[in-house]
This record gives sequence, C-alpha cells and structure tokens, in this order.
Amino acid sequence: MARMHRTLLPLFLHICLLNWSAWAKVELTMHEGVEVYLGDSAQIPCQYSFTDADNKPSFFMIQWFVRAFRQPASPRVRIFYGDDKQQMVDNNTDYSGRIQVTSDQQGTQLTIQDVHLNDEREFFCQVNGLVAGSAEGKTHLRVFAPPEAPVIEGVTTGISVTNEVPTKVASCEARNGYPKPNITWYRNSMPLMSTPGYVNMLILVTRESSDFFSVQSTLQYKVVKEDKDAHFSCEVSFFVPGAIRTVESNRVNITVHYPTTMVELWKESPQGLVKEGDTVELRCQGDGNPPPVFIFNREQELDVDLESNHGDVLMLSPVSRKDSGIYQCRPLDSEVKGEMQLTVHYLDPAVVVPKDSEVMLKGEDLTATCNALSSLKTSTVWYKDGKQLGKGNTLHLKDATYETTGEYICEVTVPSLPALHTSGSVHIIVQGGPQLVGVEQEVQLEEATGRMVNLSCEVQGHPLPSLSWSIVGSQNWQEVVNKANEHIIHSVVSVKVTSDTSAVCNASNDLGTEVKAFSIKAIPRVTSAAPFSPAEGSGVIIVVIILCLLLLAILGSVLYFLHKKGKIPCGRSGKQEISTKEKATKDDIVVEMKTNTKNEEAVLLKAVNGDKKGPSDQ
Repeated sequence: MARMHRTLLPLFLHICLLNWSAWAKVELTMHEGVEVYLGDSAQIPCQYSFTDADNKPSFFMIQWFVRAFRQPASPRVRIFYGDDKQQMVDNNTDYSGRIQVTSDQQGTQLTIQDVHLNDEREFFCQVNGLVAGSAEGKTHLRVFAPPEAPVIEGVTTGISVTNEVPTKVASCEARNGYPKPNITWYRNSMPLMSTPGYVNMLILVTRESSDFFSVQSTLQYKVVKEDKDAHFSCEVSFFVPGAIRTVESNRVNITVHYPTTMVELWKESPQGLVKEGDTVELRCQGDGNPPPVFIFNREQELDVDLESNHGDVLMLSPVSRKDSGIYQCRPLDSEVKGEMQLTVHYLDPAVVVPKDSEVMLKGEDLTATCNALSSLKTSTVWYKDGKQLGKGNTLHLKDATYETTGEYICEVTVPSLPALHTSGSVHIIVQGGPQLVGVEQEVQLEEATGRMVNLSCEVQGHPLPSLSWSIVGSQNWQEVVNKANEHIIHSVVSVKVTSDTSAVCNASNDLGTEVKAFSIKAIPRVTSAAPFSPAEGSGVIIVVIILCLLLLAILGSVLYFLHKKGKIPCGRSGKQEISTKEKATKDDIVVEMKTNTKNEEAVLLKAVNGDKKGPSDQ
C-alpha cells in the first residue's frame, strides 16, 4: 500500500500542476505571538482563505508543526495532520494527548492544554491545497509564571559612615519566576541607580531544574549619617500576559554608626529649682551612634573626673550650695562637650533680734527683727497664738500691756521655692505691778444667811503676784481654788454667809499692789411650817404688800375724816391735849399730837380696847 502511495502521489501532483492555473490560490494568516499563564490552555488560531472562492479545491490538508524558539537549525516536528475527512494527532510527541484541533470555514485552531514552560516554542500551521498551492504561518507561544514575593534581609550589624567604599546594606531575592524577573532597589521610595563609588548592585540569576528563574540582588551602599532614619526596599518586576507587574518587599532600616559631633547636658531631676538636700540627676547625650561613654567634671576642677554610674548620668546627692557651678560632659574619644549651670538654692535659719526672750515694762515700745539669708527673695510673716500680726522682717510692739506677753513667731518662706522655709521666735515678758483680770474692783453681793458664796480673784503681773484674803464677818471660809501660770494667779474662796461680810483680795509683787473688795449683805431667811417653794413665797409677798397698802389707805381716810369734823385740831407751838369724853368706850381711839418749833410729828400712840383712862394717862 505504501509503495502504491509513493507511485500515485507524483502522478497526482503532476496532474495538479498541469491544472494550477485553473484553481484559486490559498492565503494564510497567524498571530505573531500568543501569551499564556503556566498551566492554562493556549489557543493558536490559523486563518486561511482562497483567492477565488468559487474555484477553491475540494480537497486540502492541514498540518501543525513545532520547533524550538529562535533555533532555525533545529528540526520541526509534526504534531497534527488532517483533511476534511479525518484528523490525526501524531503519537510519541510532547503534545500527544494534550492538543486539540478544530476547523471551520474560516480556518483552524490549535488548543494546547496544561501549558508547560517548555511549550514556549514556534508553532507552524501549514495548509496544502494541492493544485491551489500551499501556505504556511507561525506563532510564538510565550509562557509566563509570576515569581514568589520578594524577600529582603537587611544587615543587622552597624555600618559606619567612615567606610570609604560601598558596603553591603541588604539583599533581595525573588524565586521561581518565568521569564527572568528584574529587581529594583529603593531608598525612602526613591529608586536607586548604580553609581560608582556610592551604589553597587550585584545580580545573581539561577536557572532552577524546573526551568524557573531565581534572582538575587545585593545592594552595596555608602551610608551617611542621614541614613539612620532611611528605609530600604526592593521591588521585583515580571512579565505577565499582556502586561508587566511589580511586587514590593517589606522595608528595612539599617543601623548606622557615626561619630559624635554635638553633646547636650541637662538636669533630668528634680523638676524646677534645686534646693539644698535634693538629689540631682544630670544627663549627658550626644548625637553619635552608638552612644559613647561620657566623662563628667566641673569647670572649676577640669582635671577631676566625677564618678558616673551609668555612663551618661551623673548623680549628686545630697547637694549643698557648694555644689553650685558649671558642669561639663564629653565623650571619651572626642573633645566636643556639653555644659550647664547648676544653682543650688538655700535658706539659712532665721535669726530673731531680740534673741530667745525679752523683758519689757508696761507701756514700753519694742522693735523685733527676723532675717534669714537666702539665694532667693523671701517673705516673712509674724504670728502670735496662731494669728497673723503682720508681714515683713520687722515687728513693732507699742505701749506694752500684759496682753503683749507671749511667744512671737516669724515664718520665712521662699515664694518661688515653697519647699524652702524656716522660722524663729522670741518670747516677750511684760513686767509690772498686779492688775486685776476684769474691770470690777468692788463687788456688791446679797445672799441669804447660811448659804455658801464663791469669791473669785484673778490677777496678772510679772513677777507673779502673791495673793492673800482678808475676810470680816464670817469665820467659816476656805480657799477652794489656787492656780497660777507664768503671769496669772487665780484664787477662789468659799464663804458661808452668817451676817454682813466684807472680803478683800490683796495682790502684790515687787512692782506694786492691787486690791479687790467684796461686800456681802446677809438676808435673813424666812421660815414657814409648810414647805416653802419659790412660787409660794412670791405669792405671799404680793398678798402682804396689798394688805399693807389697804391698811394705809383706811388709816389715811380715818384721819382725814376726823380732821374735817374738827376732832383733830392742829397748832404751831406749845402742847395741846385732845381728850375725849370721860367715859369712853372700848372702841374709842386716843391720838396725841405734838408740835415743836423745828418739826412736827404725828404719832399714833395707841389703840385702846378696854378700860377707861384718866387725863394724866392720856
């Protein structure tokens, strides 16, 4: 059969060539390239047509071939052939079982399933129209596989700005991409370009056994001090069907070592002004990295290094005014320094003049002063018995009295530093003769007989007076209270009232005497059989008064009536006797009137109820 086919084919071709001019010619169109993701399906169309549609051949053959890309010398391998009656996929090729060819009136299409990386080849479509001739076209199939996200690693050790050549800063790797991806470096989102002496980029490309590409890029960079805050990143760019995509890595920061060019020294604590007794913390900081170890000293003693426990901190505890001054710090390996003025404020104890205590006479004047040496402005306030007397460092006491006696305290404070305060005091003693506490020198009292009366005598003076009692009119008395302090003596006696009594309190010291007198009028006590109560006593007194007034009114009426009747004649001199009838009844009233040259008295002699009397008796 094969021999027959080889015999008839030249004859068939000869016949077709003889009739070439009678058939239409075939024309074919294909895409230059088709792009597809790894693992997807690829469709490669092949459009063909005949110049004369009415005379197109009734029989033609379609064949698909494949060849390695850009290798013209490599052989082409057929993977498919067919006509209008049958279609065949060649066996034992890389595409057996993975391709499918479909045809219609406008052309044919090759579909490749599960595209592999090695499918990136040239695919040829050939249409053989026999007498119409043949036509061929090709399409380059491109396969894409995005790489993994880039991984960046920064150098963990410090990089010194003193390095004269670029030093490795970071590395970036993008793995398993196809085709080969590209890596771009960025500093603070600005792309870095290779610059001799400043920026170098070392690229290492690896072709994996799976035909993927892995790219590793190393950034070498000459760092400067400003890079301490810079962020470096890398970006991988790769092709995909119809576009270019990019993926950015994380950002990394590097540690930059640079020398100290500026040093600052300040007071960390306490906040605000410093006073004696405080613990002061001075902190030194430079702009170098890593932070250096500092040396502390005072400007007054530059050759003496002060001990520092933590390298950058100087502790002073407790401070005094002698610690005031200018302090300096500098790195061990540099002459640049920082300095500050430390002022330790103080307030000395208050000095009061007169000191401790002062004795003055009644009526005298005194000026006391209170001063305390301080590094700041002070405020002075005077107090006595907890009450404010005045402000200022001077206190004037005029016309001293016993009330002037006492302790005077001056408090000195620093308004700008309230923690600083001190105080002083002076004890003022006013000397003078005894003086009664109170204004009464004579006291009048009334009390019922038999009752006890308390008599109080309080005297002040300096020296402390002595008290004595002199009591007349009562033998029954005793002193129940006798107490004294530095300036005042107080005595109380209890006296039993038996009659009118007088008592005298005598006070005396070296500078004079004073007397307080008491007069007690004794009131007889009224007794009654019935129990006496204050309410009943008041009622009895009122009744007695009313009865007395009625008796006086009746007596006055009787006298007036007798005078009108002429029964009672009046004369200016001598004696007159008024006699009644010889025989008088026991209800008669006998009145005797006497008159002398100086005054007149009318005396009611007797009211007689009984026997008659003679003129001589009258």
